[in-house]
Amino acid sequence: MSASAAGIAPAVRPLRFWQTTNGKKAVMAVSGIILAGFVLAHLLGNLQIFLGPDAFNSYARTLRHLPELVWPTRIVLLLMVTLHIWSSLQLAVTKSEARPIGYAKNKPAGSSYASRTMYWSGPIVAAFVIYHLMQFTFGVGGTPYHPFDAYGNVIEGFRVPIVSIFYIIAMGLLSLHLRHGLWSMFQTLGFYHPRHTPRIKRLASLIALFIFFGFISIPIAVVLRVIPQVL
Repeated sequence: MSASAAGIAPAVRPLRFWQTTNGKKAVMAVSGIILAGFVLAHLLGNLQIFLGPDAFNSYARTLRHLPELVWPTRIVLLLMVTLHIWSSLQLAVTKSEARPIGYAKNKPAGSSYASRTMYWSGPIVAAFVIYHLMQFTFGVGGTPYHPFDAYGNVIEGFRVPIVSIFYIIAMGLLSLHLRHGLWSMFQTLGFYHPRHTPRIKRLASLIALFIFFGFISIPIAVVLRVIPQVL
């Protein structure tokens, strides 16, 4: 007697974890926190520019002489960026399929500006990162570039007003992205408590503000000539 004759439905193959909505959210959360950690480390390295050209160029030179550290880091970051973008696109498609017809009037309820702009702020920040690498790593960003003078490259680069403005806007979007992503990560991973969640949100805001003001302090200092200028 066949299974269909007996009225027994065929077994449904269970979804793999990363194919589920929660799995994709977990991938986004974990990749996001790794990328956030890199952003913080990158900021601490960049702030050494306030120590002068010798210290900053020494920092850049140290990184060049550690390919065994730099290249694995780049590979991991590329993988995390790919996973982060993949999961965000998958979630966007899932959300769109769940509601193919939009609201007649979109009125946000209980959502922040950062959460409502996560999907388009990410691509803008990604575009900025590509230009940032072209400018300060590969020397094809349209500003003066000298392979062994990272300090001078930064000064010359931020002397161009449009570059500094684009940098500040991108850092603002990145900070909004991080603020929402950091606290929502805990919720995605199942950690929610009415007492602790507001504290996590405040901590995420403080980290995002530190990152924002830390990064934009460099172009502002260059424009105001607070940082010693190159000759």
